Amino acid sequence: MFHPKYNLTNKLFSNVATTERLYGQIEALRLPEKLRLNLKRKNLVESAYYSNKIEGNPMTLPEVTNLLLDSRVPVNRDEKEVANYFEMLEKLKEYTETPITTDFVTDIHGKLFTNVRQKAGEFRNEIVAVGRYTGEGDNVSFKVKHLPPFHAQSEIKDALSKLLQWVDHQQELPIVIKAGVFHHEFVYIHPFEDGNGRVCRILTALLFLKANYRINKYFILDDYYDLDRIQYSDMLHSADEGDKTKWLEYFSDGVKYSLQSALAKVQNAVKTLKIAERPTTKEKVVLNMMTKQPEITSREIALALRVSRQQAHNLLKSLVDKGLAERRGTTKSSYYILK
Repeated sequence: MFHPKYNLTNKLFSNVATTERLYGQIEALRLPEKLRLNLKRKNLVESAYYSNKIEGNPMTLPEVTNLLLDSRVPVNRDEKEVANYFEMLEKLKEYTETPITTDFVTDIHGKLFTNVRQKAGEFRNEIVAVGRYTGEGDNVSFKVKHLPPFHAQSEIKDALSKLLQWVDHQQELPIVIKAGVFHHEFVYIHPFEDGNGRVCRILTALLFLKANYRINKYFILDDYYDLDRIQYSDMLHSADEGDKTKWLEYFSDGVKYSLQSALAKVQNAVKTLKIAERPTTKEKVVLNMMTKQPEITSREIALALRVSRQQAHNLLKSLVDKGLAERRGTTKSSYYILK
């Protein structure tokens, strides 16, 4: 069985507690359905953008937005990567009751990289090194940052299986710690030749969903990683020697940051919605009339305000949409009351 090493520092404990409090605040807002859908779609687009940007995809956020929201058919590898990632994010909720097994992991990799990368959906069976090129011209050199511990496919599958068994057994462990441990260990094992980061971030999001944190609906993590990609990489590999404490503090900082950002966005959206829903000057006149006359018709409004029946109808409909009035009766004999 896999046994991670870390210390529950004051910072880590505080971040876990703050995460739970912030998420509770977001859930308590009870957003209108239309606003929730808009926020979710925006988060899905941004998650697809940031996660692929971290791995070097050159598409800009406007380009990604136009590709995904216009439902345009991707025409090159960069667009296919983004479109596949977005499609997987949209389907994640379908997998909340699905056990995460090694076969499930290869299936996710295959869905993300079929027709995009070679050996999609296959664990590697060779030595790979993680690092980056430095220098210019004839002085370019490759700096190795991480050499994964296993190179044979059977060893990789066994190590990943032990990690997934550990994840499955940690029912009482706070999701921030469990997801953080998984995130590092998956990248440390590096089961695929390419695409490990994106598969890991997809699975990390799924772990949050399984813990009833509606990630992508309210918040994303990828934007935090993109703030400083070198730091993200450095902090990940800080745990390669065995102690994951430093990485877990960074990871929990990221979850806290993302939730704080999400809460601010949601509160601003609610504030904007409330401002938009305030009655106009003419609507206030209608409301004042309704306080004096409990049941009123569009014809009576039209006569009193000297506007057309259609204009009167529009005024009343707007008040109904804003939750300030209620329509009663049949089409021909309908009337309106204060709600």
